[in-house]
Amino acid sequence: MDRAGRARANHRLRSLISAGERRPNDPAPREIGAATTSRANLAWAAKGFEFLRWQPGKHEVCAVGATARFEGRRFVGGRLRKAVVVLATAVAVSSAGTAVGAAAPHGPVLRAPAGGYQELSVPSTMGPIKVQVQWAARGGSSALYLLDGLRAPADHSQWTSDTDVLRQFAGDDVTVVLPVGGRSSFYTDWYRPSSTNHQATTYKWETFLTRELPAFLAGYGVSRTNNAIVGASMGGNAALTLAAHHRDQFRFAGSLSGFVHPTFPLWNEAMRAAMWDEGNFNVDDMWGPAGAPAWTRNDATEQAELLRGLPMYVSTGDGAPGPLDVPNGVGNTINAMGLEALSTIATQMLRDRLTALGIPARIDFVHGTHTWPYWQQAIATARPSILEAFGAH
Repeated sequence: MDRAGRARANHRLRSLISAGERRPNDPAPREIGAATTSRANLAWAAKGFEFLRWQPGKHEVCAVGATARFEGRRFVGGRLRKAVVVLATAVAVSSAGTAVGAAAPHGPVLRAPAGGYQELSVPSTMGPIKVQVQWAARGGSSALYLLDGLRAPADHSQWTSDTDVLRQFAGDDVTVVLPVGGRSSFYTDWYRPSSTNHQATTYKWETFLTRELPAFLAGYGVSRTNNAIVGASMGGNAALTLAAHHRDQFRFAGSLSGFVHPTFPLWNEAMRAAMWDEGNFNVDDMWGPAGAPAWTRNDATEQAELLRGLPMYVSTGDGAPGPLDVPNGVGNTINAMGLEALSTIATQMLRDRLTALGIPARIDFVHGTHTWPYWQQAIATARPSILEAFGAH
């Protein structure tokens, strides 16, 4: 590449970076190194600037120690040079106006700064999945996966909007991983798309959480095997069953107000009503009719034996309004009371099953309802056990 070509490439790359946005709480940009990658895509690259987040439209390139893709051209970490130079083909394609998206890392890459926050776009069989990440404070490889409840929003994890969990773990050497979306999914692999709401794709959340996402995060230095998983409400049963079936991945599991015994008589009908209320989803398309094998496989109480030896934290309220309940309407309060009462019944059955099997677990029954302030309190209670499980104090 001649001098003029290098100048054009340098100008183009800086223009792309300067088009990005930084959140108010994001750390200031700092210099990083980039190096050559793919044989024909990048001749050589060098010293540039690191921005936590760049989001043109709905697509995103995370350039903080991550892999950035310029329409198939990747930049991965390495030794520094004095100027930012990309191959003319990369510049030509990116300047053609095609959207830029995040790329799955392959091989060693630069990590995000310790403790930094990122939003990733992770490829999956369901399409790109947004994942919010707070990186380990000191570059450690452990990760805590946090799962949402039934009404999981499409644009963010409720853990980030309704709790202070990122602040709680900000100083810990643990990467907090927050998958976004999946309402009414129960974070499981469905048989087929929901037939009652014209769902376009089949939910495959177990595949995503135990295969696709760990493989993607491994490129950032996150362990595939040194992880914890905790879920609230809908995510509670999923956290326990995913850990039960993937013991090589998870060293700790937690359920907060989870419905941890879905095969109990009439629970399938309660789930049917809840899933219909949240998006007109059909429970039969998830695990088949009640009594089908998938129901048992995805029942934490029925799979309790597989949890032997796994550190666990389970909590639920008694369903009565407590000190953390915020008045927000009689209907909402009554609904939260009823849901928590159901969770308490299921948690008692899980406790009895674990006791009968001689499997220890910390199970807390607290005063309160089915709301996020109690789950914020519960994750704070579980935090020391989570850190102890993978030695991340």
